[in-house]
Parts: sequence; structure tokens; C-alpha cells
Amino acid sequence: MSRFDRLRIRRPNWRGHPAVRDPEQLTLGERAADRLRNGMGSWGFVFAAMLFLLGWMIGNRNVGFDPYPFILLNLMLSCLAAMQGAILLIAAKREDQINSELARHDFETNVHAERSIEEIRGLILEIHERVTA
Repeated sequence: MSRFDRLRIRRPNWRGHPAVRDPEQLTLGERAADRLRNGMGSWGFVFAAMLFLLGWMIGNRNVGFDPYPFILLNLMLSCLAAMQGAILLIAAKREDQINSELARHDFETNVHAERSIEEIRGLILEIHERVTA
């Protein structure tokens, strides 16, 4: 595995799982929640935000439209924090929905496997009775 393979952002491993709906079947809100979760929960977002803040501070030292103490920047960051709280709740709700779909599929698979095992066990007992009789 190369160094770049380790750094590559991996998609969630539930994509393509038979229990989870395809992206085409998702609502607009579900797709947006997935994109926001993947975007805001990444190092790329953190570095982009840091670059934006650094650029804002350098560009508005004492001569820009928002001089130190950066009141407008503080207002924007407060609004962003308020919106991020709601966005994180939406993303968590979406993740719970995905986990529920996976758990339901897992349960149905286990029930089907248990039925199959019981049928096979019955057939083995029947074969054993015929052989020993």
C-alpha cells in the first residue's frame, strides 16, 4: 500500500450494501446530509477553514472593511457554529437511519440462516434415522 493510498479519503463501507438504498433512491435532504457529513467531517474542511480565517485576518489587519477585533468575522463564525449544530444533528439522524437499515438486514439474514440451519438439521436427522434403521 503506497503512502497516497493511506491518505486517500475512503467512502463509507456500506455503499452498495443490499440493505442500504442506492443514492438515486434517497431524498434530496438525505443526499445533502450525506454530502455535508462527508464534507464538514474532513481534514479538507478544517484546512480550508483555517486558510479562510488566516486570509481574513491578514486581509483586514487594520485597514480592511472588518478591522481588528474582526466583529463581522465573529458574527459569521457564530452563525456558522449555530448552523453546524443543526447540520451535525441531521447527519447523525441520517447515520442512525443507515445503521437501522443495516441492523434490519442483518437480523433478517440471521433469521433466514437460522431457518436454513434448522431445515438442514432436520434433514440430517432424517438421513441418520434412515441409515440407522
